[in-house]
Amino acid sequence: MTRRLAALALPLALLVLLAGCGEKEDTLEPSGSKELQLMLDYFPNADHAGIYAAQAGGHFKRAGLDVKIRQPADPAAPIKQVAAGRVDLAISYEPELLRARDTGLSVISVAALVNEPLTSIISLPKAGIRSPEDLGGKTVGTAGIDYQSAYLQTILEEAGLDASRTRERNVGFSLVPALLTGRVDAILGGFWNYEGTELRLKKRKPTIIRMEDAGVPTYDELVIVANEDSLERDGGKIRAFIGALSRGTQDLRDDPGEAVRGLLEANRDLDPKLQRAVVGATLPLFFPPRGKPFGWQDPKEWEAFAAWMRERRLLKNPPDAAASHTNELLPGAGL
Repeated sequence: MTRRLAALALPLALLVLLAGCGEKEDTLEPSGSKELQLMLDYFPNADHAGIYAAQAGGHFKRAGLDVKIRQPADPAAPIKQVAAGRVDLAISYEPELLRARDTGLSVISVAALVNEPLTSIISLPKAGIRSPEDLGGKTVGTAGIDYQSAYLQTILEEAGLDASRTRERNVGFSLVPALLTGRVDAILGGFWNYEGTELRLKKRKPTIIRMEDAGVPTYDELVIVANEDSLERDGGKIRAFIGALSRGTQDLRDDPGEAVRGLLEANRDLDPKLQRAVVGATLPLFFPPRGKPFGWQDPKEWEAFAAWMRERRLLKNPPDAAASHTNELLPGAGL
């Protein structure tokens, strides 16, 4: 992998020249910038605040990039679009990336956008669920995603509960409505930073159990995905994007109120109060551990989570976690 990515340290100008030698040429705007197509995992929201802060702050432009941000019509589309070469980068989830590779798609995670799990178990006080041990005899709503079911089974086993006594109900993406109407006692699939914050703002006093505190191996909730076959051609462009994103995310830390404005302008349906509160809750997870570059992905955590997915039969083939991600395109890394 190191030898393969060594060429990515070449200056952007040289990469453009090399592109004329049989490689796909980048789209250049009149300003001399390179176009980069980015597909989000969902509608623009606070989890993407760093991206919009980088856009609004001019960091992409100064890095020589013309970033086009697209919203998927189908949440399953982003990885497929990257694999097909229709977009340069996509925001997705570590379990989705590992599963895509398991099915043969040539995709790789080039950076972590949110470096801890956001998925959580959320309940309201009347359910009396204060710990995983309280899930016995309860009904838990999920979005019907298989790895959410696997999360729940792992949590129940770690708590020493008889899994047959806890009912899982597929409520689709109506997780919060199912919780508020009493259809379920708890939900697994909502994000503690988003749905959890929204419920707090509504004075519903949610109880939150985080995945990594209940027996599920930790993982990167949101990752930036590229087509593995395009790394040598587009590596310089991807590196420039991640560097500019790091500066936009720093803007969030320095002045969250101002930096979130780009996000609110991109999606005027958002509640400004909620988005600012979610950004405040999520902000520490946008940054790497001390001493690591922005976007850092922990190889040991990837290996442990991939092994857990294989153990839970979410992957058909033995996973190669080391090949599923790279840190060589992060600011200051791999040079």
